Amino acid sequence: MIGKIEEIIDNSVTIKLAININEQPNLVNLHIVFEDGSSKKVVAEIANVNQTKMFANVVGEINDGRFTPGASSKPAFKSIVRLITSEELELLFGKQETAFGFTNFGTSNVYEGYKINVPINEFFNAHFAILGNSGAGKSCTVASILQKLYTSSPTAPINSALFFFDAYGEYTHAFSSLHEKNQSLNYKAYTTNVIDPDCEILRIPTWLLDVDDLALLLDVNTPAQLPILEKTLKLVPILTGNSAGVIKRKNDIIARALQDILLSGNDSTKIRDQVIAVLTKFNTSELNLESTIAQPGYVRTLKQCLYVDKTGKMQEMELVVEFIRGYINEEQEEIKEEEMNKFYNLTDLEHAMEFALISEGILKSDKVFDTANVMSVRLHTLATGDNRYYFEYPKYVTRDQYIESLMFDAKTNSRCQIINFNINYIDDRLAKVITKILSRMLFLRASTLKPRGSIAYHIIIEEAHRYVQHDSDVSLLGYNIFERISKEGRKYGAFLGLITQRPSELSDTCVSQCMNFVILRTLHPTDLQYIKEMVPNVSSEIVLQLKNLKPGNCIAFGSAFQVPTSMYIDLPNPRPLSNNVDLKVVWYQKPNTNIFINQSISSGSVAAVPSVQTASFVPVQGSIQPQQVAGISVGGVHLMSSDETQSASFVTVPEQNRFIQSQEASTNA
Repeated sequence: MIGKIEEIIDNSVTIKLAININEQPNLVNLHIVFEDGSSKKVVAEIANVNQTKMFANVVGEINDGRFTPGASSKPAFKSIVRLITSEELELLFGKQETAFGFTNFGTSNVYEGYKINVPINEFFNAHFAILGNSGAGKSCTVASILQKLYTSSPTAPINSALFFFDAYGEYTHAFSSLHEKNQSLNYKAYTTNVIDPDCEILRIPTWLLDVDDLALLLDVNTPAQLPILEKTLKLVPILTGNSAGVIKRKNDIIARALQDILLSGNDSTKIRDQVIAVLTKFNTSELNLESTIAQPGYVRTLKQCLYVDKTGKMQEMELVVEFIRGYINEEQEEIKEEEMNKFYNLTDLEHAMEFALISEGILKSDKVFDTANVMSVRLHTLATGDNRYYFEYPKYVTRDQYIESLMFDAKTNSRCQIINFNINYIDDRLAKVITKILSRMLFLRASTLKPRGSIAYHIIIEEAHRYVQHDSDVSLLGYNIFERISKEGRKYGAFLGLITQRPSELSDTCVSQCMNFVILRTLHPTDLQYIKEMVPNVSSEIVLQLKNLKPGNCIAFGSAFQVPTSMYIDLPNPRPLSNNVDLKVVWYQKPNTNIFINQSISSGSVAAVPSVQTASFVPVQGSIQPQQVAGISVGGVHLMSSDETQSASFVTVPEQNRFIQSQEASTNA
């Protein structure tokens, strides 16, 4: 027995030691069990130890062979205090074999060699966040977790769909060999580098953009602009058609806009100029400036009838108005579906927006025109600039067909499990918009799929603090797509994975909906305070640990972990291209471009990185003195089996070995 309970305050238990602490290794973070003779056993984690006392925090209870996390139960003062047994340890951290439905995350920092196997359904069936400072090992952690998801379990999740938004284009190196390891698995990458693409360019069909997408793409800042976008999307399939019904509708739109101008009450010169401007840009074979107006004895063109005399009057105003009204249809016929053109581009969209502006009578108000015209200018810039390539799609597809095409690998003629979008070559604003557009498509697909939840989409966002922010989307559109996914996505099978070094810059709503957290070294006081307040089950002790974690070490907690779990993540193989620049090579080595590139490709960094060997969990015989009993040791710490005697007066634990040497840990970036 370790000692006797001296004090219980809240979930903290003070134990007066009955062992010689100088003969023990560091016991901090090990787990102890309080037994009072009943079927219920309270479990606590050792927080601090001095020469005479031990302080532990209650983490849960074991009852009928099951561990229940929480600090609702308190131990009785009569309880026997002992170290946790190996059988009980499995209830907290899982079994050592990676069975079906489980994946290996890493190895315990507390119990040497003890593998942390996580239930897939508990971790990936919820939103999760991976947090940590730059250089703490986030990229390697993400790559390792996902690699093991597909390789450590006896059965690979071939129907998974992970859409990865890669802010730096560093993960292709880590996932491109997926097919070589398992022929049923595939990886597909898209790039935003249109100048020198090393893979397929990311393209989004223009016709799949709806009002909300265009509002984000054109940086709309007021809800008053949304009706113009709605009218634009309604007009574009009509205006790009050429049937008789479409021509008739075009004439009606132009005529209504011209009628508003003619009856606006402005001076004749301004009316003439606006009519000519409209008909110069928008016209049909029937209604244009050269359309003829017949009168008894002569025939004149519409342009001639717009003549303004020396007195500033348009003498043929009534004649022109009457002519224009002849093209207005009070009872408009519904245009057939097959007459509409669903396959259009940004230029067609720009043309439709200009139609929408005049059809809404925008020309009558200079102030409203200036506000609405900003969108037209932005759309023109997009349609004629370099970014237009991302919205040029070669053939017509529906939204569902487009999503399926994203996941299809033509090389292997099969489905892909990881789809990577390299958004490194576009500015942050466009990258954010594209991320939102694609995420919204995935959410809409998942939410409309029947039966519900038959497909799961995981949207994993690197550098999430750039994209999952406190945006104006809610005031403009009524929602933020990431917040909607975080609140509603779980029931539809749409999940978020947020990877960031600045959690305090993330949307509070998204963070609050995350059920699992993997947190690496974090130093910024604002981020530490944010984690303490926003993340459940984070104690002050854990916050202190986060500041001192070595690269590649993390603390994980959430629905997939029974208790907060300190572990180190094995280096992925191959690693993502996320290593820091090696200044010894860059500054001092004679420049050789070919050598530099070859080193980067072969090792995943400029300088080769020593490998880290993986240790297996080997039980070691321990002892309890003065009475010897049977048992095993984990990490050099003796764990008593359930039938061991409780009469021992003190425990002697062999020196605990550290699993990762300092040299190896320094490379685990």
